[in-house]
Amino acid sequence: MTVDEATLDWVVDIRSPELTTAITVITHTGGGVANAVIATIAVVLLLRASRPADALLVGGAVATGWPVMTAIKNLAVRTRPPEPDRLMDLATWSFPSGHAMMSAVIATTLAAVAMRTWHRGDRRRTTAIVCLGAYTVLVGLSRVYLAAHWLTDVLAGWILGVGWALLWVWLITWIQGRRARR
Repeated sequence: MTVDEATLDWVVDIRSPELTTAITVITHTGGGVANAVIATIAVVLLLRASRPADALLVGGAVATGWPVMTAIKNLAVRTRPPEPDRLMDLATWSFPSGHAMMSAVIATTLAAVAMRTWHRGDRRRTTAIVCLGAYTVLVGLSRVYLAAHWLTDVLAGWILGVGWALLWVWLITWIQGRRARR
C-alpha cells in the first residue's frame, strides 16, 4: 500500500458530517475564486499604500501561477482518488493540487510582504507568517480529507507554489536592485 492509499484510507475512517462541513468551508477558501479575491484585495491595498513592487509580487505570482499549475496538470495527467471516496465532483487532473499550490503562492508572497513590512521580532510579522502558513496547510489537508487529491499531489502543490512565489520574490528583488543601482 502506498502512502497515498494509506492516507486516503485513514481520512475516510475519520470522516464525520460535522468535520466534513468544516473542511469543505476551508477548502473553498483556497479555490480559484477565493484566490482571485484574496490576491485582488492584497494588490489594491498594496497599491493604496504606495507599494507597487509588492503589489506586482502578489498579483504577478498569482496571475502566472494558475496557468503554470494548469500546464503541469495537463502534462502529468494523474487521476484523482476513486469516486466512492471522493466527496467532490471534479473533472480536472489531480497532480499537482491547485488549491495547495495557489494557497502556497498567496501565503508565500504575502509572507514576503510581511517580512518587508515589519522588522524581525515584531509580533505582527510572526503572527502573519504563522497564520499564512497555517492557511495553506489547512487548505492542502482539506483536499486530502475530501479525497479531491492524493497526499503527494498536495505536497507537490506546496513545493511548486512556494517555489513559484520565491521565483517572483527573487525577480522583484532583482528588478528593485537594478533600479537602485541606476
